[in-house]
Amino acid sequence: MGLLLRFLQEEDGQTSTEYILLLAVVALIVFKFKEVAMEKLTKLTEGVFGNAENMVNELSQQ
Repeated sequence: MGLLLRFLQEEDGQTSTEYILLLAVVALIVFKFKEVAMEKLTKLTEGVFGNAENMVNELSQQ
């Protein structure tokens, strides 16, 4: 019983538990919004590279 109480009072044990719980929450958020984020990131990437390609084409035609 004393060992359990010392573990619960030890801040290092609590800190690692908090990190594990925080990591679990972040993982759940990532899995929940993965499709939306991928769709938006794809649109953003296509827009940036599309604009860059148009600029290069305009410069090469001059």
